[in-house]
Amino acid sequence: MTTRWAPAKKDTLRALATEILHNYSRGRAFVAVDGPAGAGQSAFADDLAAALVEAGHAAFRASVSDFGRPRGEGGAVADGEPAPVDGALLRRVLVEPFRLGGSTAWVPAAFDSASQREVEPRWVTGPDDALLVVDGEALGRPELAGLWNYTVWVTPGGGRGGLRAVATAVVDVADPEHPRRVFDDAC
Repeated sequence: MTTRWAPAKKDTLRALATEILHNYSRGRAFVAVDGPAGAGQSAFADDLAAALVEAGHAAFRASVSDFGRPRGEGGAVADGEPAPVDGALLRRVLVEPFRLGGSTAWVPAAFDSASQREVEPRWVTGPDDALLVVDGEALGRPELAGLWNYTVWVTPGGGRGGLRAVATAVVDVADPEHPRRVFDDAC
């Protein structure tokens, strides 16, 4: 049986970090790590942020799930649907302050979905040149689509279509230690 070669995790992450920094090394920018439920977006986003820091660039983390809505306020979801996000809160305490740069502080988490409660804000600041890596599900939905400068679609297999089609990069994480970049372009 022939085994297909697959790059090591660190090599895939470093190549992705290099590509992102080529385009977004100056100023503040947002990198979304999207994918279907259970695809491992959070772990991949953590690793990508670490690769960006390893490359010598400031990178911070946030999860869209930390800006959810309580179940009683439109937070209940049908099976297979992404959890609703408080878009106004996300923009007010994370997106807009991060974009301003300088000494403006932002809040990386405002809601604990497990306890269904708001969390005490923890204000964070960073340098003028920084990336914010945000993970979640359906980050390309209409109320969030225009927020991201670069989108990585993490997939545990071959499914196509949907929000994957609008991602800047697609990474197959069927083997988490050997994630592969997938090029979906067609001529």
